[in-house]
Amino acid sequence: MSTAAKTATKSEETGLKILNAALELFRQQGFEIATMRDIAQKAGVATGAAYYYYPSKDAIVMDFYRRSCAAMQPHIGETLDRSRGLETRLRELIRVKLEQFGPNRAVLRALLRNGADPRHPLSPFSEETKEIRAIDIAWFERVLVDCGTRIPNDLAPSLPGVLWFFQMGVILFWVIDESPEQARTSKLLDLSCKAVTTLIRLSALPLMRPVRKTALQLIEIVKGDER
Repeated sequence: MSTAAKTATKSEETGLKILNAALELFRQQGFEIATMRDIAQKAGVATGAAYYYYPSKDAIVMDFYRRSCAAMQPHIGETLDRSRGLETRLRELIRVKLEQFGPNRAVLRALLRNGADPRHPLSPFSEETKEIRAIDIAWFERVLVDCGTRIPNDLAPSLPGVLWFFQMGVILFWVIDESPEQARTSKLLDLSCKAVTTLIRLSALPLMRPVRKTALQLIEIVKGDER
């Protein structure tokens, strides 16, 4: 291994030590209480070194988001490849997300206050997380391809985003679910995916056209000026 490669490997290891130390402190103390000095101490590095790798706690969380997003991509692809039918594909896609975030559920809980504010950079609704959000929504687009359910043409462009919002509701419930092994979330996911799939099927009926029009108007209001 070249010197440059060894340096890169050591740098990556140090970055991961800081990231993992931060996540552990976020679980134990909460995001607001943990400081960069605390994180550096737990990671066994100088405070200045921690700031070199991550200029702020927000930067640490953004790296956590990006790494988690990248890590789950192959798992989502494999899951959708072997899943058939809209209900199954929707349910299994969200289940992969919950399994991926499982070890860091307490971290997501610590971030709830920031996540609820779309103006906060760590919110899943913020401009800063737009790239990750787009990757997520693209998977919901794939869920709808050859899913065996007819999707009305007027609803098709908006439906992936709507399903993404639905997913976020399930994840929020999962984060605050205190039942053993989040059993309530499992039941909620099964039943809600069944209900959503049924509504999508019903939306394709001719008599549902006025309802779809109203639903699309509501979607536009929720989206606001987002492009």
